Amino acid sequence: MTINKSKQSSLVLLTTLVASLGGLLFGYDTAVISGAVGAIDEFFLNPLDEAATLATSTIIEFKAIISITALGVAILFSYFIFKFFKKSLAAIIVIALFAICIPLYNIYFLDLPNVLTENLRNSILGFMTSSALVGCIIGASMGDVIANSLGRRNGLIIAAILFLISAIGSGYPEIMNFYGVEMLSSFIIYRIIGGVGVGLASMLAPLYIAEMAPANIRGKMVSCNQFAIVTGMLIVYFVNYFIVQGQEPTWIKVTGWRYMFLSEVIPASLFFVLLLFVPKTPRFLVMVGHENKAKGILEKMNLKSDSSEVLESIKRSFKVKKAPWLTYGWLIIIVGLLLSVFQQFVGINVVLYYAPEIFKGMGAEANASMMQTIIVGAINMIFTIIAILTVDNYGRKKLLLIGSAMMGFSMIGLGFSLYLQAAGIISLLLMLVYIAAFAVSWGPVTWVLLSEIFPNAIKGVMAVAIAMQWLANLLVSWTFPVMNKNSFLIEQFNHGFAYWIYGIMAVLSGIFVWRFVPETKGRSLEDMEQIWLKK
Repeated sequence: MTINKSKQSSLVLLTTLVASLGGLLFGYDTAVISGAVGAIDEFFLNPLDEAATLATSTIIEFKAIISITALGVAILFSYFIFKFFKKSLAAIIVIALFAICIPLYNIYFLDLPNVLTENLRNSILGFMTSSALVGCIIGASMGDVIANSLGRRNGLIIAAILFLISAIGSGYPEIMNFYGVEMLSSFIIYRIIGGVGVGLASMLAPLYIAEMAPANIRGKMVSCNQFAIVTGMLIVYFVNYFIVQGQEPTWIKVTGWRYMFLSEVIPASLFFVLLLFVPKTPRFLVMVGHENKAKGILEKMNLKSDSSEVLESIKRSFKVKKAPWLTYGWLIIIVGLLLSVFQQFVGINVVLYYAPEIFKGMGAEANASMMQTIIVGAINMIFTIIAILTVDNYGRKKLLLIGSAMMGFSMIGLGFSLYLQAAGIISLLLMLVYIAAFAVSWGPVTWVLLSEIFPNAIKGVMAVAIAMQWLANLLVSWTFPVMNKNSFLIEQFNHGFAYWIYGIMAVLSGIFVWRFVPETKGRSLEDMEQIWLKK
């Protein structure tokens, strides 16, 4: 069967672009909240200050949502513990953790009075802003099961449907409230639904591209997903800017924020429709016994490789035996987990989610703060492209070390500029330096390292690392308003405290990389296995 080369190239490009829309929606959905934080604070939380009964019922529901979330995360990580240890030892560890955590959880959260204190109010705002990340943890954890049962493409279709439901429900949580809960709780539920879509897309989009693209251009095609994520963020910053431009604060508070969430309907609908016209991946088709269909797709997609050889290679890959997760020792596990944790603990998503509020805190007007957020998004995208082009030239470790040093300097400097009440152009420049440093280092390079350091036999550990990444993201995003709006911390540090914490984390991340992370540039998977076996 002879297929025109240009047609093959077009098919590869088309499937990559369609799947990359999943990455774009990933970025869009996680960043759309940035423009709405101030409005949802006023719309959802201000009424609680004035109505004690409404506040009480909302707090009770908030505690229930947090409890369900905590239970889900506990079950997920209990499963991971059982994968690391023998059943008897794992059971003891899980029981001990529950015995310690449940009483503490009751004392310091559940048993607190259902009264809207300053810290509880800030905690609710932080969770509303970051609630999508709860869904991300769920979606990423379900990704492998859905990919292998329903397929990569069908999993992305499910993600597109979840994006649509979330966009409409988040925009009109009172109309779409089918749960019999307060409006604030309905909003949180729909943000979590969107987060499940993000979690699925974060795993399935690059997997779909990797399995569809020919080996000789796979790296470039997969990198399109990371580019799509930051592009989605930049697009939504523009959308938010044009929604609020020239509008009165009252309109933004009542209506404008709804349009921000509803705008996601357009890319989500496009994603859903286009997915109906792209094929399932050859690897999944082989997995379910449709080898002839798989070969037909390989003939259409592979530019240089013989389809029969690629098909045999896919069939052989299913024979690779999985090994216990601790086959290569604890060091590789700890390195993988800490790479994920440090990527979030340096505070990047605080900047991406709260950028307009941060700039307002520096004295910018609403329109100006949105425009400065667009600059943040543009810097993020430009330096992500630079990272994609240079990661194979300069090496992973060197880029991470440079990024840690620059982020530490800029975050600590930003903290001092706020502490000394000297916020202005210097603060903006420090913020942009921070974004550029992250985008060229810890943003894309962490994903590269996670894909390289784990040998095929223990690739399942990546699920733990990704779950830890989303959990760390949730903790950082949730706690920022608690630190940044706390009266005592404002009195003592004038909003600089949180940025010093992130600066210290950046310094610690550099020390960690310098001491423990190996350079993977130019090393084969077999070389990496030997490195971990020696250690």
